Amino acid sequence: MFDRITAIVPAYNAAAGIEAVLEKIKRHIPAGNIIVVDDGSIDDTAGIAARSGAIVIRHEMNKGKGAAIRTAIPRLSSLPGIEGVVMLDADGQHDPMEIPRFVEEFSKGRADLIIGNRMANRRGMPAIRVFANRLTSAVVSLRTGQRIPDSQNGYRLVRASLLERLDLVTSRYEIDSEIIIKACRARARVSSIPVNTIYGEEKSSIRPLHDALRFIALVIRSLFW
Repeated sequence: MFDRITAIVPAYNAAAGIEAVLEKIKRHIPAGNIIVVDDGSIDDTAGIAARSGAIVIRHEMNKGKGAAIRTAIPRLSSLPGIEGVVMLDADGQHDPMEIPRFVEEFSKGRADLIIGNRMANRRGMPAIRVFANRLTSAVVSLRTGQRIPDSQNGYRLVRASLLERLDLVTSRYEIDSEIIIKACRARARVSSIPVNTIYGEEKSSIRPLHDALRFIALVIRSLFW
């Protein structure tokens, strides 16, 4: 069912590694089903993605991962027959070779949202991220009434019909938690599968204090949804 799967890849100044990421994605998902959102890059991210055959949408200025995902969602309607949407980063921290595992789980029909779980194998993950992930995952689990072991993992597969009806509003990394909370409110079935933790020389766009404050604000706002 890989021809019924699309990939959304937010990208910011990812020219150094995005070609390799897209080539690996294309082993499983047709190039014409890959949506790359160049989020205001000042390098050749958009050009490399376009030459790979992917659909490329460009933000003139950097708006954030959440804004990039929200920009991509309306394009799903132009891809007939799409049932599932894989979300993964352009910097290589998510291994595209694990896409078949998400699709296999999705094909069983038991989940509408499948989230990668790095917490079973944390080798290479900085201690501060382990702590932050455990804390935020505990809060999201409490908020949703479901056990979410790695809520901040952006590597996931979402049923397309579910994603299209979620009213997403956030623009940065809190989009990962927003999707989970709103999917659970929509009575979606959520599961997790183990994925590898990959940390290389890439520069993270995460700003711990700012993103922590945005997460807290999101959780407070979610009480009124």
